Amino acid sequence: MTPDARRLPAGFGRLWTAQTISSLGDGVTHAALPLLALTLTRDPMALALVAAAGTLPWLLFGVLGGALVDRWDRRRTMWVADSARALLLAIPAAAAVLDVLSIALLAAVAFLLGLGGLFFDTAAAAYLPDLLGRNPALLERANSRLRGTQTAASGFAGPPAGSALLTLGRAVPLLADAVSFALSALLVRSMPATPRPAAPGPVAQARESLLRQARAGASYVLRDRLLLGLALRPAVGNIAFLAVETVLALFAHDRLGIDTFGFGLLLTAEATGGLLGAGVASFLGRRLGTGAALTGTAAVEGLAILGLAAAPDPYVAGLALAVCGAGMGATMVLGPSLRQAIVPAHLMGRVASTSRMLAMCAAPFGALLGGWLAATYDVRTPLFTAAGLLLTMTAVTSTMTSNRRVEAALRAAGAPADDADRPESRLLVGEGAV
Repeated sequence: MTPDARRLPAGFGRLWTAQTISSLGDGVTHAALPLLALTLTRDPMALALVAAAGTLPWLLFGVLGGALVDRWDRRRTMWVADSARALLLAIPAAAAVLDVLSIALLAAVAFLLGLGGLFFDTAAAAYLPDLLGRNPALLERANSRLRGTQTAASGFAGPPAGSALLTLGRAVPLLADAVSFALSALLVRSMPATPRPAAPGPVAQARESLLRQARAGASYVLRDRLLLGLALRPAVGNIAFLAVETVLALFAHDRLGIDTFGFGLLLTAEATGGLLGAGVASFLGRRLGTGAALTGTAAVEGLAILGLAAAPDPYVAGLALAVCGAGMGATMVLGPSLRQAIVPAHLMGRVASTSRMLAMCAAPFGALLGGWLAATYDVRTPLFTAAGLLLTMTAVTSTMTSNRRVEAALRAAGAPADDADRPESRLLVGEGAV
């Protein structure tokens, strides 16, 4: 592939900037909402309600939302969703100024923000392959940049900014996030339009019920071994990682002797690893092949959690979390990029939302599993169990996402040829010569 063919179009730069600004605002609100709730109540269940409300849209409307995105113009869906979220945040900001803020209002706002995020994220996942011509190499480069800046903005810069802005007034962080959504909407609206995907049998498709179309999207994922393997990784991963996250603070305090400041550094080590993993994802895909790279990063995650469970001191624990974060960062670039390259355009919204919904539904089970194992056995038990789950998942899905299966899917989808030095490309050349 020539360098010109690998150049990302100008429209991607606007999408990248929009998502970076929006992610920064998300990080601000991610820190500010629970702190705002804490000024209203000390009831743990009330605080949990606010935290859980933002995830409910994915559980309730994930597949249906994907079906709607496949019916709608994707660029318009993105800017309307961000415009709506900007207006929405004016409500709790005004309530904070008037001193009528309540837990019920914060939970409702968190739910509606999550609903807007469902539509924006699904539409963005479907718009990107249209913008980049479903080119696997370009998709990996684009997702690497998007993932890296999202981690930096929402994980590093946003939360401290949210805490700092809250000291200026309860409405300030909410208004800052509203501005970020408004700027994102303006940038998205200026992006180039992409043709609406043509589905087979357009008249029949138009007459199909929304529920039937949603079911078709979910069925497409469950019946395709490669897509199912790609969906199982984040689903099982969320069970494992939430089991760890639930007890990580207790593990760090009781077993490693880490104080509050040290725990923050531990989380920073994981985020730093995530940035590194996102940056090297394309290199790993080129050198190992996408399928082998996905298997390798999944194995790295499991071994890193095993190392965390056995860590004798905070330094080893930090290194283990950084390695785990690197594996996660690379996986979250390679997996979505491959999905965007092989899924038909008219199904992209439903397939993306189905995969995301499976991952979101798995998370609560992981949290409950981690808490139960720690209470029943020992605080290290959830970590060892999580490592076992990740390594088992790696073994089960290794054949489902092999290089040969990946190349067959790319060939069937008519995706542009990838780099000649990519292992699955050499497989294709070899098969053609036989």
